[in-house]
Amino acid sequence: MQNVQVLRPAASLDAESRTAFLNRVYVHLFGAVVAFTLIEVLLFKSGLALPIARAMLGTSWLVVLGGFTIVSWIATHAAHRATSLGAQYAALAAYVLAEAVIFLPLLVLAQVASHGGVIESAALVTLLAFGGLTAVAFLTPTDFSFLGAALKYAFVLALVLILAASVFGLQLGTFFSVAMVALAGGAILYDTSNVLRRYPEDRYVGASLELFASVALMFWYVLRLFAAGSGAEGG
Repeated sequence: MQNVQVLRPAASLDAESRTAFLNRVYVHLFGAVVAFTLIEVLLFKSGLALPIARAMLGTSWLVVLGGFTIVSWIATHAAHRATSLGAQYAALAAYVLAEAVIFLPLLVLAQVASHGGVIESAALVTLLAFGGLTAVAFLTPTDFSFLGAALKYAFVLALVLILAASVFGLQLGTFFSVAMVALAGGAILYDTSNVLRRYPEDRYVGASLELFASVALMFWYVLRLFAAGSGAEGG
């Protein structure tokens, strides 16, 4: 019979090993954010951003919203299930690329129709919110795993609302974006708690993928709020 190695959660390791695990997680998260940014810059500099955005917006803005939410959900599941390091890297790379493409319509609208600074402001707010929520998860003894079931139901409800809005021609305005920002905040707390308490020591890439998915979700809806406020986004 083949022996199966059961890896302990990083939380059960000694302090040095836990620190090394967390360093790997957040280095990979930073790398994913940098890669996302570079892909966007390349798409804009090459002139591909506008035609791709036009093609995507030619379908329905709500379809783009639904696609973004579905891809975020799939990434979270992939982060949990990918076991080999190669599979984790493949999932992370595919997700970063997919997010870079899905973000294009919103980024183009924010850049073209606004007076400037919208993208930078949304990125700063997202960074501050992520830092604050991460500090809460690190500095308090609360295990936020209890949020898991509520987050799943909330994601399903969001998809149902997006589908209903697409079918019946409804507008998902400011309230929906604020609710989704709150949902992303809950996801960051939940994901960070999982990273601290449950991820095995060899799953640092998968952990960074899960965190990146939640950060991207928050950035999307914060940017949507800023863009709507500047008149750059009407949906």
